[in-house]
Formats: sequence, C-alpha cells, structure tokens
Amino acid sequence: MKLKDIYIRDPYILAYGNTYYMYGKAKLEDLSFCVYKSKDLDEWSEPQKVFTPDTNFWADRDFWAPEVHLYKDKFYMFASFKSEDKCRGTQILVSEKPDGNFVPLTSEPVTPRDWECLDGTLYIDKKGHPHIVFCHEWLQVGDGMVCEMELSDDLKCAITKPRVLWKASQHPKVVDLSKDCLSKITDGPFFYRLQSGKLVCIWSSFIKNGGNGYVELVSESDNGDIDGNWSINEKPLFSDKGGHGMVFETFDGKKMFVLHSPNVAPDERAVMFELLENENEIMLKD
Repeated sequence: MKLKDIYIRDPYILAYGNTYYMYGKAKLEDLSFCVYKSKDLDEWSEPQKVFTPDTNFWADRDFWAPEVHLYKDKFYMFASFKSEDKCRGTQILVSEKPDGNFVPLTSEPVTPRDWECLDGTLYIDKKGHPHIVFCHEWLQVGDGMVCEMELSDDLKCAITKPRVLWKASQHPKVVDLSKDCLSKITDGPFFYRLQSGKLVCIWSSFIKNGGNGYVELVSESDNGDIDGNWSINEKPLFSDKGGHGMVFETFDGKKMFVLHSPNVAPDERAVMFELLENENEIMLKD
C-alpha cells in the first residue's frame, strides 16, 4: 500500500530494528488498533491488528490515537477509550513486540477516572522518571488543558496528582469550537528535545487563521524539563488543516514530523515533513 492510500488519523510511527511501524485504525469506526509496516516510508504492508478488546474490556466506543513507546525492553501503547457510562481515559497496553498482541497493563485507564481525558503520551524526565502527559478535555472543562502526572516505574499507576502545564486559551488565537459556550481544544501532545537541550511540546488546536483551522502549535519549557513553566509560541508549526503530529528519526538520521491532513473524515492521510531546528526553534522543511 502507498502511504497516500491509507486512511489514518493521529498517525504514530515507531522506528525499530529495520522497520517503521505506523499505528492507527484500518477504518474510522473500528474498535481495534492495527499496525502498518514499511522499510522505506512509502510502501506499507496491509494492516495487521495488534489490539482487539475481549468481552471484559470496559470501553465500547471512541478507540483513538494509539501510540507505542519502547520502555524497559517492552512496548507500551497509550490510547484513548470511552464507554457510555465511564469517562474517556488513556489506558496503557503492553506487548513484547512492536507488532505483537497488546494487552491492557491494568484494568482501568491511568488518567483520573472522573475526568474526561484523551491523547496520553509518555515522557521520561531528566532523572529517568516516567510521566504521562494528556489532555483534560474541553467537553468537561471548557478551556482544554494539557496536564501531567508522574507514573510508577512499571507505568501501572500515577504517583502524583495532575498538574496543569497550560490551557488552550493561553494562545491568543485559539477559537471556540461552539458559538454557544467556552470550547477551546487541546489535542495530541508530543514532546521533542532540541539539540540545544530545549524541551518543546507539539500539540493541536483550532485557531483563527483565515478561518478556524486545525493546526499544530508549540509550547516550550523554561528549564528544559517537564517541571518547568510552559509558554506557547504564537506562530504555528503547521497551519494547513492538519494536526495531531509526532516526530521520529529515520534510519539514516533525519528527523521527520508526521501528522494527519486534512482534518475531515474519511479523507485523513499521514503527511510527512523533514523537521529542522536551530538553537531556539523547530520548523518544517518546505
């Protein structure tokens, strides 16, 4: 399969061994996750299922945004789930292989169970401690937030209370999704450290941009780690109706940024750009 022919929203690519693994869903309505494999980022395999819930799994809708991290010699999938009577949350799954059968690490999401949360990602701080960073959803709080909690070493539970890193409204051009209420969105945080040591987080929202466009924004820490004070750059990294991106390194050493565009179902496709940086900022190669 060609990349341009694969429906995917919130693409996540893991480069491991000599293979690229791209995680997502084969169809918009699927209640399972799959992986596509490639050697060259152009030709991809047919989708292979890596998670299908059993009858005891708590969630029955909104299987979103799987991403897979190699941590302590195992592969951990962070993904969002919801049911009719339980809040959306990020649950962590585990597998021995990047294309293996992922199973829940615990019976419940690691995010607060009375919060509507999504798009959890893993961050390892300078001391080697794992953190989950996630979005407290605008549907519950109006002004969407990006929050973090330190996790236990085995990733099974949070050991600190949630801390707000920033709110969507801190960017001057973020717009409300609804005209009737406060509805500012935060989506898809992903962390990247520049060669200078600066720590930034790429995330998505809707801004007034010749229209209300889905874009990629960049926040940065003032101390180079998760516990710093965070500010949001006004200039978007990407502003052409696409978002929920991440960064990976190719086997020949290039940093690549991948996101889905356009932001309209079922037309979403993975789009890649080479990521460039100077001492103070990241940018996409034309």
